[in-house]
Amino acid sequence: MSNVNGKVIIITGASSGIGEATARMLAKNGAKVVLGARRADRLETIVKDIDAEGGIAEYQALDVTQRSQLEAIVQLAQSKFDRVDVLINNAGIMPLSTLDQLKVEEWDRMIDVNIKGVLYGIAAALPVMKAQKSGQIINLSSIGGHTVSPTAAVYCATKFAVGALSEGLRQEVGGDIRVTVISPGVTESELADSISDEAARLGMQEFRKLSIPASAIAHAILFAIEQPDHVDVSEIIVRPTASLH
Repeated sequence: MSNVNGKVIIITGASSGIGEATARMLAKNGAKVVLGARRADRLETIVKDIDAEGGIAEYQALDVTQRSQLEAIVQLAQSKFDRVDVLINNAGIMPLSTLDQLKVEEWDRMIDVNIKGVLYGIAAALPVMKAQKSGQIINLSSIGGHTVSPTAAVYCATKFAVGALSEGLRQEVGGDIRVTVISPGVTESELADSISDEAARLGMQEFRKLSIPASAIAHAILFAIEQPDHVDVSEIIVRPTASLH
């Protein structure tokens, strides 16, 4: 029997891209998925599809910059399924620009979503997992969490932070709770839609010609979850074979 079957899994940023692909794949493998994102209409459609295919899914509108909303989606999972086995902190944004453009509001938004959103997810789920004496937290970083490139300084800083937070959490929780970082390379998603700088947007369009499908990342997440409970896949980097970055 798969170690995914029957697990209650919360996914943030689940309305498109990696989050949506992961929700669909985990549900097909028997997980009970609880989806959160700002676009509730998209979540409703995904949940209906999963239900039609015989899966089990719930959804709730979610803005990860609001700590109370992450607490609420954890409470939803508990009320529907009595537990939380996995939290996938997937929500993220990437409005690239050079630092000298001083897009401070975009910097703030990246910090709020990419770092604080992860922390708020941890704060909501960790007490439940500690009480259960089991669980797994999967944080989505990026190849930008391993190397820095022009226009991506702040984005990369947030993803380096995700790696640091994840490693610190892994060392602290030990034993009962697994912690995994998934670092995607260029992947088909709506992530680049938040880029307001024209030059950075054009550069990303060129870079994204090598994109791998979101399902490739979903497979990596599935792999990390399905390992025996005593095996923690701490980090996975997934990128196009032809990619230099």
